[in-house]
Amino acid sequence: MATPSGPSSDEAAGAAAPAASAQQPGNPLHGVKLETIVTALAAHYGWDGLGQRINIRCFTSEPSVASSLKFLRKTPWAREKVESLYLYMLREIRRTSPTAHNFPPPRA
Repeated sequence: MATPSGPSSDEAAGAAAPAASAQQPGNPLHGVKLETIVTALAAHYGWDGLGQRINIRCFTSEPSVASSLKFLRKTPWAREKVESLYLYMLREIRRTSPTAHNFPPPRA
């Protein structure tokens, strides 16, 4: 059976990806799902630590990823706090990780 003219879904997705990156070149949150952010924060700080850093009931009272996502998607100010803490966590991880230099080996 003949396919309709035009790009296939694979071609369209490949063409859209570079364009999406070009729209927000300096945004470290671009393409990162909210679920990924909440999961990473909970894994790094734990729910208790996360509730201490951002005092929101979805983190302090029977916390779960699902309930947090439901609340954060409806509450822009809370989402901004979570995204800010995520960026802070990434900076701290980068600062504390050992520096890897790719110097060429010395000449003999």
